[in-house]
Amino acid sequence: MQRLSFVITFLPLAAAAALLACIEASVHEYNGEKFAAQGNAFVFHGGSEGIYSSAPGLNESSPVDTFIRFEKVVFRRPSELSNFSSGSVHVIVFEVDDRETIGGSAYGGQRSVCCSADLAKLGVCKQGEIIHRPSTNNPGWPQVFGASFDADKTETTLYPRSIQITKTGMYNLYFIHCDPQLKDAVVVNGKTVWKNPTGYLPGRMAPLMKFYLFMSLAFVVLGFFWFSQYARFWREVLPLQNSITLVITLGMLEMALWYYDYAEFNETGVRPTGITVWAVTFGSVKRTVSRLIILIVSMGYGVVRPTLGGLTSKVLLLGGTFFVATEVLELIENVGAVSDRSGKARLFFVLPVAILDAFFIIWIFTSLSLTLNKLQARRMTAKLDIYRKFTNALAVAVILSVGWICYELNFKSNDVYNEQWQKAWIIPAFWQVLSFSVLCIICALWAPSQNSMRMTKLICGGVYAYSSEDVGEEFDKDDTLTLIKPSSKNVRTPELRLSESNDLLLSDVNLDQEEKTA
Repeated sequence: MQRLSFVITFLPLAAAAALLACIEASVHEYNGEKFAAQGNAFVFHGGSEGIYSSAPGLNESSPVDTFIRFEKVVFRRPSELSNFSSGSVHVIVFEVDDRETIGGSAYGGQRSVCCSADLAKLGVCKQGEIIHRPSTNNPGWPQVFGASFDADKTETTLYPRSIQITKTGMYNLYFIHCDPQLKDAVVVNGKTVWKNPTGYLPGRMAPLMKFYLFMSLAFVVLGFFWFSQYARFWREVLPLQNSITLVITLGMLEMALWYYDYAEFNETGVRPTGITVWAVTFGSVKRTVSRLIILIVSMGYGVVRPTLGGLTSKVLLLGGTFFVATEVLELIENVGAVSDRSGKARLFFVLPVAILDAFFIIWIFTSLSLTLNKLQARRMTAKLDIYRKFTNALAVAVILSVGWICYELNFKSNDVYNEQWQKAWIIPAFWQVLSFSVLCIICALWAPSQNSMRMTKLICGGVYAYSSEDVGEEFDKDDTLTLIKPSSKNVRTPELRLSESNDLLLSDVNLDQEEKTA
């Protein structure tokens, strides 16, 4: 367990530290980034963002609220390759709908970005230049400009400029050169600033800021309901209800941190790493505790069994593993530059979380089946009704989850070029709404009440509905989650409890009848 504790503590911190150097922001900084060979061109991807349009200015000097600005962009080459002048290092900015205007091919052959000798012979372009045609839908686009290396010079500076965005779309920026002598030896330094009308938050993420504000208010409403009930019956609340209180508190903090994270990002253009890491961590803890609560409730903890017994260590191990996997995945998706990672790399981190989620689902529904059978055998009708509602709610949540996963896979497979970026925020928002809905159902079914107080007093007095299977079950006293600490004068042996089974069942029936009339 000590080794597990070390892993749970160390891995998220290590992942966060590894990702601090590649922060995703609307201020895109380039620190010695290298060009990579793609076809007959050498390319570096400078960024892609959804940008909403602003009203066209009267002239270039007019103030604009939506732009892509180039600041101190410098291209460098090694000194051993500085004895000749070279063609331009091109900058090309285009909207995703205009992607077909970039590149061409001779005689229907392989498509090229740089003008080849065959294309130059056809007179469609100049050899060594980028092939591009004017857009029919967006006049003046794509935007192509650049800077050339003079002889005996190791660097060249791109003239500062700002490009106004007058059409809403997903914009892509690439640095490209076509000089085979330079190959991949050129590096780029500097930064570009991308701004939307409402701030620096990328267009794909902008709706999430309002969404997290709404979710923060929703958690406040839920918290008001729960804490008011908790305050009324605080003397005799169950450990399960304490865990639900923890989940609601974590949810409030997570939503508030996400909103602050996006608001700060929108204001400055640079994502606040510390806030993002805390938001991710609170969210990972909340998801882990939520799943553990659902699992132990499904096992009948506090209803048909007072402890988890030998299952305690297994439940904690599953929870700890899920927390580590979720924390690493969320850090990579929210703190690291996701666009720089391949699909296989993302799949490597998504798979463990998916497998652990599937294991949770199987264990939960298997435990629910056993608990429902025990409740039915003991004629605990009120609790049976609660558990049936709980089972139906979980079944609906699982069906919705599977359906949404299918939709998400279809959405991403058909949106290769991020053309539907304005709808992309709905995917993470759905999972937040679904988990919040399940939490609301749990709060409604297990809210602190007079009935829970009576159950606590009934158990505190030594009355508990054990079956013959429970008597033969060995519980680990050190690793057991006890429902309530019994007083020494009320301790009964399993044999004595079994001999009182008729009285216990009558007590449960009477309590169930009171719950129905309550």
